[in-house]
Amino acid sequence: MTQDLSVERPMEARVGRENQRYGSQGERLVAGIVPLSNDRKSVLLIQSMRRGGWVLPKGGWEVDETVEEAACREAWEEAGAICKIHADLGKIPEKRKPEQLTEKAPKAAYHFFEATVAEVKEEWPESHKRKRRWMGYQEAIVLLKDRPELSEALERSSIDKQL
Repeated sequence: MTQDLSVERPMEARVGRENQRYGSQGERLVAGIVPLSNDRKSVLLIQSMRRGGWVLPKGGWEVDETVEEAACREAWEEAGAICKIHADLGKIPEKRKPEQLTEKAPKAAYHFFEATVAEVKEEWPESHKRKRRWMGYQEAIVLLKDRPELSEALERSSIDKQL
């Protein structure tokens, strides 16, 4: 389960939901990635555009791609990371309360993958609107506490949990 690292990546992020996949309950299907350093001592988090906090790269799984391709695309668009998937972390159901759901952030079902970051580019599609930062597990898990689905993905990963 690897992503072809030689693929040319567009500098435009996909926008809109016309190609979005939805589950049987009407939930938005979201692909996400836990982008780890090669030594698995740190994870690359990105700043959320909506709330300013730190999150894992994730976004809509579209009809013209596999879920793995969607996860790697999101890592590229949101973090400028070229990733190589090496583990399927599985599906994680929506954990937000109904009052936390909005039209811009509807109910979702998440599918996360663990990957090592082969390269981090200086310019990427969302570089003008997001920051990114490497951090150890202990710092990352605290910053993800308000997003239980993201915390669970990080917990399922093989990151060194001592750091």
